[in-house]
Amino acid sequence: MRYLHVLRHAKSSWDDPGLEDHERPLAARGRKAGKRLAKHLRREGIQPELVLCSSSRRTRETLELIRTALGEAVIVIEGGLYAAGCDRLLTRLHELPETAGSVLIIGHNPGLQDLARTLAPEATRLAEKFPTCALATFALDAPWSLLGDAPATLVSYVVPRELA
Repeated sequence: MRYLHVLRHAKSSWDDPGLEDHERPLAARGRKAGKRLAKHLRREGIQPELVLCSSSRRTRETLELIRTALGEAVIVIEGGLYAAGCDRLLTRLHELPETAGSVLIIGHNPGLQDLARTLAPEATRLAEKFPTCALATFALDAPWSLLGDAPATLVSYVVPRELA
């Protein structure tokens, strides 16, 4: 069984309208949500083997907030994940080694929500909204190369307001 954890970056700040989108930092609310998510990851024992993270500042800051909860995960920062759509995300995930059992991808909407909806089209919660710092976990009983074609099961979906 393989597991894919899909995490949208935490809430970003719009305080400096002159900043390039790629360079926007997290807002105070985002930092708070990221800390709550780190506690959730520890509580649930979610420790992926590999973390793929967009190169944007807000995704990297989200990663830093949860990093201590991730155990010994290999972390890869990828520019190609910045604002990537569903097709690009699937293409990247198809490239994963078949030995990878658990992967966390940290990125942006609308690509992440479209990916989640592609993997579990029957999950109505995913169709409604995929807010900042939302985490969806999918189980896949097929090779990574078949992700999106083979059935995936939504195992868990949490949003910051649900986390204590």
